[in-house]
Amino acid sequence: MDEEIDTRKINNSFLRDHNYATEADIISTVEFNPTGELLATGDKGGRVVVFQREQESKNQPHRRGEYNVYSTFQSHEPEFDYLKSLEIEEKINKIRWLPQQNAAYFLLSTNDKTVKLWKISERDKRPEGYNLKDEDGRIRDPSTITALRVPVLQPMDLMVEATPRRVFSNAHTYHINSISVSNDYETYMSTDDLRINLWNLEITNQSFNIVDIKPANMEELTEVITAAEFHPNQCNTFIYSSSKGSIRLCDMRASALCDNHCKFFEEPEDPSNRSFFSEIISSISDVKFSHSGRYLMTRDYLTVKVWDLNMESKPLETYQVHDYLRSKLCSLYENDCIFDKFECVWNGSDSVIMTGSYNNFFRMFDRNTKRDVTLEASRENSKPRAILKPRKVCVGGKRRKDEISVDSLDFSKKILHTAWHPSENIIAVAATNNLYIFQDKVN
Repeated sequence: MDEEIDTRKINNSFLRDHNYATEADIISTVEFNPTGELLATGDKGGRVVVFQREQESKNQPHRRGEYNVYSTFQSHEPEFDYLKSLEIEEKINKIRWLPQQNAAYFLLSTNDKTVKLWKISERDKRPEGYNLKDEDGRIRDPSTITALRVPVLQPMDLMVEATPRRVFSNAHTYHINSISVSNDYETYMSTDDLRINLWNLEITNQSFNIVDIKPANMEELTEVITAAEFHPNQCNTFIYSSSKGSIRLCDMRASALCDNHCKFFEEPEDPSNRSFFSEIISSISDVKFSHSGRYLMTRDYLTVKVWDLNMESKPLETYQVHDYLRSKLCSLYENDCIFDKFECVWNGSDSVIMTGSYNNFFRMFDRNTKRDVTLEASRENSKPRAILKPRKVCVGGKRRKDEISVDSLDFSKKILHTAWHPSENIIAVAATNNLYIFQDKVN
């Protein structure tokens, strides 16, 4: 992997101007579509930006892979819940693409309360020669119409339109943290802190509650749901993770309400490592099935773990993301960073996993060679076609020239959201309000 990743180059960096960055510009989710031709980002201002990959041209073969803005639209607006006197943020929590069935693209986007299905389509022709309207679109007086015209389609500049096709609302009392599309492509689930709902993509006014962990007395609440995902090949199976560090696998064929799980994955705690922060850092912030469906990956505050679906007792592999922060947990608790929710992703062949860290660092772990590398997404090293240099963090002792001290890490720069192209070595990394796209060096 060293050869592979040391020669990564940046091929495109969509940078908004740092000086004018507002809270609304902070990217809150990144997602490739199933072919990797499109890449969508959502931000705290409720906007979705879709990038499209350049087609390869004969005179510029190296341009293949550059992603340029394809469509930008406002997905969610700020709202106010008058019954509960609560503001509902417009921030996009998750985006999920549907497989392409025709010329149009479809994606689901969600904020804390409402999921929307968007259609993104192209238009390069416009109808002209209406009978009942004139060329400016004004309705004509029927008494002046003396002849019938056949409307014709005239070519026009390409226009990309985003239109909301469905709005799925009023089903969640708590904040939606994840959505996942089933591989039957007819249903999807939306998950909040205490419940998981199953929807049909065609039906907006009802959903089925398939998991409910809300206790009769809220004072007895001990854990919340943090993420959920459908199995990639079995539409009846899904997993959800909890703030207690456990993962439950459920089968919808067993019962309508999946309060009883089929499998329960949890690593027993090492008593020697027990501390005040143990419970907080064991909370799982993201869970992902591998493409094969055989493994699942979980991210907690300090580690990424890979589990075999056939072994519930302990993880198959554990990777330390930033173990040097163990001594800093107290200050991370005081500045609330300990509650950051990092995501994790697989590469297309399930052989490498990636997740983010602080100081705009992101980590990659090769499951076959057990090598790992730390890379940095920053403006300084984001010149097109620049090669990323691996970074190292030093803990105490003498610091080498190319190392960075753990005390000088910037905790306000964090990479929470990353995405990996479904089949190629292209990654998208969101660093605050900047999106970086890196790809393998092509000789």
